[in-house]
Amino acid sequence: MGQLVQAAKITHVPSIWMSHTMEQYKGIRQFAIDGYMKLRDDAIARDVDTFVVLDTHWITNQGFHLNAKDHHKGRFISHELPHMLSDLEFDYPGDADLADSILTALHDRGERALGHAMPDMGMEYATLLPMHFINEGLGKRVLPIAVNQFSSIEENRRWGEAIAEGIRKSGRRVALYASGSFSHDFTPNERSVDGLNSVNGEFNRQMDLRVLDLWKQGKWVEFLDLLPDYAKKCTGECAMNDTAMLFGALGWKDYGGTIDIYTDYFGSSGTGQANISLSVPA
Repeated sequence: MGQLVQAAKITHVPSIWMSHTMEQYKGIRQFAIDGYMKLRDDAIARDVDTFVVLDTHWITNQGFHLNAKDHHKGRFISHELPHMLSDLEFDYPGDADLADSILTALHDRGERALGHAMPDMGMEYATLLPMHFINEGLGKRVLPIAVNQFSSIEENRRWGEAIAEGIRKSGRRVALYASGSFSHDFTPNERSVDGLNSVNGEFNRQMDLRVLDLWKQGKWVEFLDLLPDYAKKCTGECAMNDTAMLFGALGWKDYGGTIDIYTDYFGSSGTGQANISLSVPA
């Protein structure tokens, strides 16, 4: 019997890589890296053997997709922000068996879902950047899951439930990470250099802070009722469907957990970010 043993909402902003690799930006996102290291410590303590990452940069337009390769290896450069993120090497085992278990759960529920193991199937940086720090030297399996930009919050709730069922029916101890921002309204290009450390718009910043207050207070029903409007009005990254999947896996409105903030809320290129660990149901 498998088990979901860790859950988190995480950042993946390229300025973390700049902080790590570029002398002129050294340390500007050390607090985010420190948050990753806390997640890493938790993963070790909970004996995680597979990281499942809901990747808002693996954006799909139809159906539900999993990267079911047995092995992930290569070198990544961001096509969006090549000046910020390049030469990120990766080498991780995949988890085809867990992918099959999740796909079975999805198919049994009548969902359109596909696993892909083609040699040229790569990975995106919403998986690669956090894994570089959290999974460094651990050699744990990695299973990236795409986020469909045209799917609904309700679909993602269902998909999250199926992910949880697939985990239970596997033999894996799984960490499930929703890798995406809170508000996601990029700073306009003319001001982009000056917006490296800010959130674009006070409305978005205040909404993000309100959502974090709801999370701190455990007001999960209120948050989930708010989520569709929040995603739309604050330009949610991939419609915040990673977040909907995460809470679907955690039990949706039956979720009664608590949070630990491992990286305090911060702005990056206009977007709102944090690393937050969510307790998992027994």
